[in-house]
Amino acid sequence: MAFRKTKLALMVTVAALSAQQSQAQDTVPDSGAEETLLPPVVVSASRSNIEVEKAPQTVVIIEKEEIERQLAISNNSSDLLSSILPSYTPSRGKMNGSGETLRGRTPLILIDGVPQSNPMRPTGREAHTIDFAMVERIEVIQGANAVNGLGATGGTINIITRRPAKGSFNQHIDVQATMPTSKLDSDAMSYKTTYRVDGRKDKLDYLFSIGYDSQGLYRDGGGRAIGADTTQGDLMDSRSYDVLGKLGYWIDDNQRVQFTVNRYKIKSKANYVGVAGDRQRGTPSTSIEGDPEGTPPSNDVLSSSISYNHFDLAGMELSAMVFNQEFEGLFGADNSATFQDASIAPVGTLFDQSRAVASKYGSKVGLTKSDLLGGRLKVTTGFDTLFDKGKQDLYGTGRTYVPESEYRNLSLFAQGEYQLLDNLILHGGVRKENADLKVDSYRTLAANKKVLVEGGTIKFNETLLNAGIVYNPIRDVILFTSYSEGFGMPDIGRALRSVNKPGQSISNMQNLEPILTRSVEIGTRIRKGKWDFDTSYFRSDSDFGTRIVSLNGVFMMAREKTRIQGIEASLGYRFNPAHRAKLSYAHTKGRYDSNEDGSLDAKLDGLNVAPNRVIATWSANWSEKLASFVQVQHAFNQSFDDPAKEFNGYTLVDATVNYKLPKGELRLGVANLFDKDYITYYSQSALVEPKRYFAGRGRTVTLGYSLGF
Repeated sequence: MAFRKTKLALMVTVAALSAQQSQAQDTVPDSGAEETLLPPVVVSASRSNIEVEKAPQTVVIIEKEEIERQLAISNNSSDLLSSILPSYTPSRGKMNGSGETLRGRTPLILIDGVPQSNPMRPTGREAHTIDFAMVERIEVIQGANAVNGLGATGGTINIITRRPAKGSFNQHIDVQATMPTSKLDSDAMSYKTTYRVDGRKDKLDYLFSIGYDSQGLYRDGGGRAIGADTTQGDLMDSRSYDVLGKLGYWIDDNQRVQFTVNRYKIKSKANYVGVAGDRQRGTPSTSIEGDPEGTPPSNDVLSSSISYNHFDLAGMELSAMVFNQEFEGLFGADNSATFQDASIAPVGTLFDQSRAVASKYGSKVGLTKSDLLGGRLKVTTGFDTLFDKGKQDLYGTGRTYVPESEYRNLSLFAQGEYQLLDNLILHGGVRKENADLKVDSYRTLAANKKVLVEGGTIKFNETLLNAGIVYNPIRDVILFTSYSEGFGMPDIGRALRSVNKPGQSISNMQNLEPILTRSVEIGTRIRKGKWDFDTSYFRSDSDFGTRIVSLNGVFMMAREKTRIQGIEASLGYRFNPAHRAKLSYAHTKGRYDSNEDGSLDAKLDGLNVAPNRVIATWSANWSEKLASFVQVQHAFNQSFDDPAKEFNGYTLVDATVNYKLPKGELRLGVANLFDKDYITYYSQSALVEPKRYFAGRGRTVTLGYSLGF
């Protein structure tokens, strides 16, 4: 408590929520090309529309050009994030992204401000709720924070969908095909197409986009078929589609309303079954043609929102949004010991599959006053609501795996930005979380002795603080530091489904207590001529945090004291207006208290933290028509307490070339240019399981064409 009081004493005048959602981005100029001097980039995910250079935390803006370059290499959204953010865990390459963290903790993923993460029932599917071809830009606020509510213990990733272009009727079509360079056949081909129509006319603007993606068999650097994960779900051998619609209307010069809806679904084609590998011999798991048990794994997500903005309400800015997200994540069938029940079928013969269902709706309201105290103080105040209802059942037999639960959260908060001196800005804020969790009574599965667990309601009240300083001591140099608190809930599913002792009740389960994460960061930004340099040190602590562990192939949760710390650095140099190089590095170390003695005596493994990585890129515009991009990623060797999880690092090289034709643009992308044969970080260091000893994808070539008309 003394620690928090000390931090509170550092806080400046509060302010609060700017619920300025991405819809308000229509009033903010595009950041454009790097060589052009444009107005400061504003971060809508900050809730107070903070400028990137004035932020007391590390903020990364991924612009449309970067997104398109990465999509020419890989359609996998996790690949895109990990290729740009060195502190983001390398992608598993699967439909399930459990273990993919940001700075060693789980990020909160938003689409236009609408939460996609399901902190009450995390499934690892949060990064696969939209086709990134629908995305305009991505805002990443690194480190724990509570400005967007529940779940951002590792940071916030706000995915902003495309905006209508100028003109009353614009059309755009994009097609591409991807193939391996070894053992090419029709089964290994992947295809993707996107069509978009948008426009602006008078006070009305609109956008409609539809995309379809058919992924074939993946091959590794040795030409072998990569192992199919028929239980957790796979991107390989899958079909997906995405439909995005946006309709906006300017009531007058200061008032705007917008409706947005996005429907995304991905489902396995179920043409392959996995064959276990051999870790001792270094032989990865593979696939053979077959018919997996049960219904193929899938993700089905519907997000919608209505927003209203008033940009001059008595000299203030009002933003309001109501939203809804419907989520269903189906996992593949398995005959694991967890699912066995002798009253249904002989032990060892029963195949079943789990399904997570979540329905949430809520609202965000914010009011910003930016010209207080002679223009030195900006204050944002607001109110958020969140109502989340869901369950996890066994799809084949209808049994309860995790009982239905309801989470209700009402939050008041304020955020302030004060220009104390011409070169010194103070930030401060407070958020009051008032929440309760209601869980129905239920019986556990036979594997956990069918014990009766009494339902009940647990109430939570947390006051979350943040403070920051941004100092510009000399021209071109910015120093910053911040303290922020994040609020999360443990995975209640993993806690509830593992109960095996009678007499338990929801009200006395310590594992359901919330996670409070304290994050500290100190860093610098230097912009000098052709150079830009960013570096920061970060640390986050949880006295009663969570650690994901795998027991007999089932992901469980341990509640322990944890600490994650590290450094990040990036160095960029522009040789001339057409050529730019960048080098980024992240070093992350995580520890936990393994025996409850208060000492952080054990290392977090690859299921919880990313490896140390360096990423180098070079982008070049050779002419008005021809452009190229090269990126090199290296993950360093790493050891853990379990020798079986020792990580052997690897280096991957990717490249793209774009050429503008008289009509349209042609692109060529080569992923894993040197056809590196390697085992993924997840398969080496997250768990020891022969069937999930997956190799990474070998060299692929993607040929694409886009046309706007």
